Amino acid sequence: MQVPIRQQWSIGRYILGQKLRGNTHYPLVLMLEPLFRCNLECAGCGKIEYPDEILDKRLSVDECLQAVDECGAPVVSIPGGEPLIHKDMPAIVAGIVARKKFVYLCTNALLLSRKIDEYTPSPYLTFSIHLDGLRERHDRSVCREGVFDKAVEAVKLARDRGFRVTLNCTLFQDEDPAEVAEFFDFAASLGVEGVTVSPGYSYERAPRQDVFLRRAQSKTLFRKVFALGRQRGAKWRFNQSSLFLDFLAGNQTYQCTPWSNPTRNVFGWQKPCYLLSDEGYAASFADLIETTPWDRYGTGRHPKCDNCMVHCGYEGTAVNDTFAHPLKALKVYLAGPRIDGPMAPEPEPSYQDPGVVVAVRRVSPKSAG
Repeated sequence: MQVPIRQQWSIGRYILGQKLRGNTHYPLVLMLEPLFRCNLECAGCGKIEYPDEILDKRLSVDECLQAVDECGAPVVSIPGGEPLIHKDMPAIVAGIVARKKFVYLCTNALLLSRKIDEYTPSPYLTFSIHLDGLRERHDRSVCREGVFDKAVEAVKLARDRGFRVTLNCTLFQDEDPAEVAEFFDFAASLGVEGVTVSPGYSYERAPRQDVFLRRAQSKTLFRKVFALGRQRGAKWRFNQSSLFLDFLAGNQTYQCTPWSNPTRNVFGWQKPCYLLSDEGYAASFADLIETTPWDRYGTGRHPKCDNCMVHCGYEGTAVNDTFAHPLKALKVYLAGPRIDGPMAPEPEPSYQDPGVVVAVRRVSPKSAG
């Protein structure tokens, strides 16, 4: 993991504090979605499928900062839609940075060259630029030619201006492991801080459902990619924990912890995560934690969750495992994910009646900050 020491220390101290207080359901990253409007129509995203009256909605600066304060997570990720469309985004980012929260401003970068002067470089601000592969692959993923080149230009511009920069990459069906490895090589040549990589989840509002990976396909793909990296002695940088990468390669049996990445959007606090759009909303973060039947969701618990391996659900699990088993995490960090041998078993199925409310142990939201 290539996250700067200051950020690692801050997050580590936060997690240790939660554990010392006996908290189990605490947030790591707030997914803040101030709008759904976007300037692209990607095949794997359903945000723009909402009607215009929803796409025209915006969270205000005060609503965004209230969500940051309510949640208390040390990291805030701002996806969308396209956040740079929001006219108040500079004020939102400045307010989060003033709170000394680490903010990842996710963008397809089409507007970044026009908007970059509205932002100030800070160790608390990172531009997370969307790239799903090399030129042909990425432009096909976002359904528009020329986007890859603009994104790469934006990466170089942001780095030249002194900003922290990461890449955000989602892998879909029919990926060629050699092409993925070549993309990771290219990402390293750009000098970005790291790549956040995740297999695509079949987001239920997405216009196309034939582009998403299933779990077995995901694990096989990542093993092949990591094997190629090992063969060529690649120095790839990932903005993720070593145990999450090991999970992607099929070597860890993890269950989803969706409360680790709660979502606040124009509808409210989304249950249980930003990928499931029809499970309801809470009016506050406290209500989200207290009223969501968390044990009803995850692999083997809910049909919609069975093929998900997305970082918003499993990175928190991997981080928790890192604290519980630091020597295991260190071994994987030093040696890299295992690329052969049997896969770890899937969690035991425990599908539950959707009409039954499940009692789970929760943390008091007031102590999660």
